[in-house]
Amino acid sequence: MRDYQHAITYAQAREDVDAERIGVWGSSYSGAHSYVVGAIDRRVKAVSGQVPLISGRRAFESLVRIDQWGPTWDAFAADRLERARGGAPAMMPVVTEDPSAPAALPTPDSYEFFTRTGSERAPSWENQVTLRSIELFQGYEPGRFLPLIAPTPVQMVVAPHDRLVAGELASAAFEAAAHPKKLVIVPGGHFDAYTGPGFEISSAAARDWFVEHLGVGKPG
Repeated sequence: MRDYQHAITYAQAREDVDAERIGVWGSSYSGAHSYVVGAIDRRVKAVSGQVPLISGRRAFESLVRIDQWGPTWDAFAADRLERARGGAPAMMPVVTEDPSAPAALPTPDSYEFFTRTGSERAPSWENQVTLRSIELFQGYEPGRFLPLIAPTPVQMVVAPHDRLVAGELASAAFEAAAHPKKLVIVPGGHFDAYTGPGFEISSAAARDWFVEHLGVGKPG
C-alpha cells in the first residue's frame, strides 16, 4: 500500500502526468490494496479492483484446514523467533499439485495457473514464498476500508465461483461501499479474470471505469 502511494508521488512529480487524474487498479491481493489506498489517499480519483481479497482471516480459514490452524500459528511464532535470532525466514510453496498439501494458494486452479504461467511466460518464477507472508495475510482486513472510499468512485470485478478469495464475500462486501460504485461480474472462478472471455470483460470494465471517472482520452 505504501508502495502504491510512493508510485503516486513519483507520477505526480512528472511533467507528463496530470496530477489530478490518478487512478489505482489491482487484482486479487493487490485488488485489496487498491481499495485501502483509495480510502486513505485522496489523491486517488478512481479505484478498480478485480477478484479482490476481502478478509484475510476468512481466506485463511477457508484455505487452511481447521486441524492445521494451531500448528500453523505455532509455525508463525517459531519463524519469528528464528528471524529475530538472525536466521533465514521459513519458506513454503506457493502452489502444490496435491491440494491437501501445505501451500500458500492450495487450490487446483492456482496450481494450474501458476505452473502454466511459469512455464510459458515467467521461467524465472520460483514456487516459494515466506511463511511470514501468510502470517501477514491472515491479519489483513481490506474489506473494512470499502465504506471509507467514497466519494472516490469505486469498481469491483467479481468472479462468483472464485474459491481462492471467495466471490460471495466480495459481492457482499460491495454492498458496504457508498456510491459512486459499480459491480461487474466475470463468469467463472478467480483466474478467469486473467484469460479468455473473462479477461475481455475485466479489462474492458477497468478501462471504461477510468475513462469515465478520470476523463482519460477526453479533451481537457
